[in-house]
Amino acid sequence: MEIAFCRIDDRLIHGQVATVWSKVTGCNRIMCCSDEVAQDALRKKLLLQIVPPGLKGYVVPVDKAVEAYNNPKYESFKTLFLFTNPRDVVRAVKGGIPFKSVNLGGKCFKDGDTMISQAVAVNADDVAAIKELIGMGIEVEIRKLANDTKIDAMEALKAKGLA
Repeated sequence: MEIAFCRIDDRLIHGQVATVWSKVTGCNRIMCCSDEVAQDALRKKLLLQIVPPGLKGYVVPVDKAVEAYNNPKYESFKTLFLFTNPRDVVRAVKGGIPFKSVNLGGKCFKDGDTMISQAVAVNADDVAAIKELIGMGIEVEIRKLANDTKIDAMEALKAKGLA
């Protein structure tokens, strides 16, 4: 399986992903990787309904995404991986998916979070996971839209006193 792109966006598939990111990355598959969402039948159904025509979509637990990546049966897949949080990306990398770069695209603000860009709010667990990814030699960049300039996640964390 070829990695087309890895994005963290708690909305998973939405307008920008369906219309822009899927085209920019040239993917033929979109894989939403979330234990929680994979167990939510309604959310799963809604996400699969908005997969762009001509592409195949999946909503799977993180461990199943790792299994699929490592299965030669899926070698023709050029996959856009979507995650809801950085901790799940760490799990996927430790499971054997060799992401070289991770895009932080959108995480909604919740009580206790810190905004590190206009579209990304992080909590302590997110910060630890981002630092872990960077420590593994993986680029973590912030971009809401495909044509936005990349912002280094570590620099954004430092600017907010989180690193």
